Amino acid sequence: MRMKTVLLSFPLLFLILLGINLIFVSSRPTPMVNQLIISSIGDASYLNPVLAQDSASSDINGLVFNGLIKYNRDLQGFVGDLAESWEIRPGPEPEITFFLRRGVLWHDGKPFSAEDVKFTYDKIMDEKTQTVRRSDYELVKKVEVVDPYTFRVTYKQPFSPGLGTWGIGILPKHRLEKEDINTTSFNRSPIGTGPFRFVEWVSDEKIVLEANPRYFEGRPQLDRIIYRIIPETSLSEMELLTRGVDYYGVLPHQYQRMNEIPFLKIYSQPSLSYTYIGYNLKNPLFQDKRVRQALTHAIHREEIVQYVLYGFGNVISGPFPSHLWYYNPNVKPLPYDPVKAKKLLTEAGWRDTDGDGVLDREGKPFRFKLITNSGNDIRRDVGVLVQRQLRELGIDVTFETYEWSVFLKNFINAKHFDACILGWSLSPDPDDYMIWHSSQIEKGFNFISYVNPEADRLWEEGRKEYDLERRRKIYWRIHELIAEDQPYTFLFSPIGISALQKKFVLVERDPSGREIYRPIQMEKAGLMYDLIKWYVPRGIVMEK
Repeated sequence: MRMKTVLLSFPLLFLILLGINLIFVSSRPTPMVNQLIISSIGDASYLNPVLAQDSASSDINGLVFNGLIKYNRDLQGFVGDLAESWEIRPGPEPEITFFLRRGVLWHDGKPFSAEDVKFTYDKIMDEKTQTVRRSDYELVKKVEVVDPYTFRVTYKQPFSPGLGTWGIGILPKHRLEKEDINTTSFNRSPIGTGPFRFVEWVSDEKIVLEANPRYFEGRPQLDRIIYRIIPETSLSEMELLTRGVDYYGVLPHQYQRMNEIPFLKIYSQPSLSYTYIGYNLKNPLFQDKRVRQALTHAIHREEIVQYVLYGFGNVISGPFPSHLWYYNPNVKPLPYDPVKAKKLLTEAGWRDTDGDGVLDREGKPFRFKLITNSGNDIRRDVGVLVQRQLRELGIDVTFETYEWSVFLKNFINAKHFDACILGWSLSPDPDDYMIWHSSQIEKGFNFISYVNPEADRLWEEGRKEYDLERRRKIYWRIHELIAEDQPYTFLFSPIGISALQKKFVLVERDPSGREIYRPIQMEKAGLMYDLIKWYVPRGIVMEK
């Protein structure tokens, strides 16, 4: 689940961060000067933005497909993508009218139109479509194709995140209207409107994209992008150091070594994500919030940040990354306090009555299994530390890892788990309704089965409110409620680190048409925000 710090393919409000362990490393591609080779810890699942839930798929979908809009580089608003502009008519049933770009072509040469936008919406709302995106559009009253280049959406009520939801990748009607979207071969060989078009997918080995020569913003400077599936972090590091890959999401313990390599540039910034331990609230062990609070008090999160993240992260107190405007600074993380943890457990009826070192209640020991996905070194190390710390408290914890697809299908989606270590990557907008609202237990991402009527009401209220300060108050109160309930032990929000070979530059043109090279910089929206301008010069470029 944890992979990179770039902003994931918008508008997936939250994606399960991927980490996969496979059995072999792909062979190196044929060397080319003007290509980007990316090390990916896990394979994609669906190259279809309506179906994809993981970051590996999302990264690639973001290059193959376009939404109507996208975040600007500062994450402070939106700019047009497939839409050139839009108009918002406020009111009790607000409308958004999108004016679409003309002359946009799908990768197969067919023209893009408003019919494709309506088709994508219809597929999302079709109950047969296996998507978790539906809740983003449940407040839509109707959609209209006004003309081939005008698309209008009307909402049942005010919906402040509404504009942002139209950043989802648009699908081609002409290619999919007669197919089952869940099983179509399109999901492994897609066509989009994006800057790069699909070439090849060799499972568990590589995914290859090439520049779209007819892209509406101009042909990308890079000729190809190759995602190499390299499951082991040590092998990814070796490939980076021997120039077998160009870009890699660096783990904290690798930072010092990577920072000393002269041909690499290291980038870092706070990420739009956090890591947590989620408790299955259907399990009687975790239904008393005193128990959940005790577990958090018993876990030394500062130690995790220091020794697992090497300081590249911050302990958080609730369901938002700590650097965002809707994080409530008045809610402090529960401190590491084993004495307080023991007291809370005693109040909840857990004592070691038989002297075997394990707490028990009504003859049953406090015993559970903590699970996570294999291939993610940080989660593995967190699990080992948590297991030790909880055992010191008298809780018998076993810790196991599972291959990603097995982990997701057999445990998380099936709700067949006690506790899990996972992470969310979030949108800059605080509407995490899909994770926390009780209506999303069966059809969204609320797989821990969390229910809080006041929080439900506030999530609904937050969706109706447009005023920034009033929204802040709503989400601050949600933060307070969830921090009190502790359905998760909120572990940390990491500082993301990535390494890129210095041979890449941004290429732009001055008013006279002369090419200008400048260094690639980290944007708030991610390192790859200007990817279509990346280039490998054939001559010498002076470094700043």
